[in-house]
Amino acid sequence: MTDPQASPAFRLAYVPGATPAKWVRIWNERLPDIPLSLHAVPAAEVCEVLRAGQADAGLVRLPVDRTYFSAIPLYTEATVVVVPKDHVITAADEATVADLADEVLFHPLDDVFEWDRPPGEPAFERPATTEDAVELVAAGVGLLVVPQSLARLHHRRDLTHRPVVDAPQSAVALAWPEEATTELVEDFIGIVRGRTVNSSRGRKATEPEGEAKAGTKAKAGAKSGAGRKPAVGKTTAGNPRGGSGVSKGAKRRKPRRRA
Repeated sequence: MTDPQASPAFRLAYVPGATPAKWVRIWNERLPDIPLSLHAVPAAEVCEVLRAGQADAGLVRLPVDRTYFSAIPLYTEATVVVVPKDHVITAADEATVADLADEVLFHPLDDVFEWDRPPGEPAFERPATTEDAVELVAAGVGLLVVPQSLARLHHRRDLTHRPVVDAPQSAVALAWPEEATTELVEDFIGIVRGRTVNSSRGRKATEPEGEAKAGTKAKAGAKSGAGRKPAVGKTTAGNPRGGSGVSKGAKRRKPRRRA
């Protein structure tokens, strides 16, 4: 049975290729008492994980069902073609879809692109995963078009990649069920949007009540005494030059003579 008094926690799902490390670090600095757990989820399954309440929010690949999810686009990735290092495509710095027309291209079942028609010649089979497709590229039987982060995730020494300048691109977003916009979700939204810790929509750092009051009094005292100057002709107590109490510029009167 779940303890209703248990400490809150934030669960973040993320798809392969997404890199939440920077935001997790900021979360741990700002909310050290609230653990953040990461859950790697295939791109095709992440929305179901969120619908089932198994994560509070997720780094997903667009599109998502906007009638159910709220989403904040974060960035759009470059698209690359993964090839063996000795492939002819490596002679150029970039490629186009037309350059791939005569190549065998793998279209894995977890492909994140919504192609009207995948480029190139279809492979003899559709690999189950992008990782499986990379293995086939290394075997020299075809090429693979993926977001750049996936090419880096499945990097091999015998493979390289080149940008495909006119291919579809994949956008990564922060998404969560709109009806489940909790305070912790708002905290994470503030982090990914770059809000400061004292932002009006984020949690503000607090200080003990006694210290806060003492600080307020100290500031008030500093303000009330700031800018005051001694009156002209007067000296302050303890001034070593002002022992006689006579101002520096005052003239002494001569004594009157008696008649």
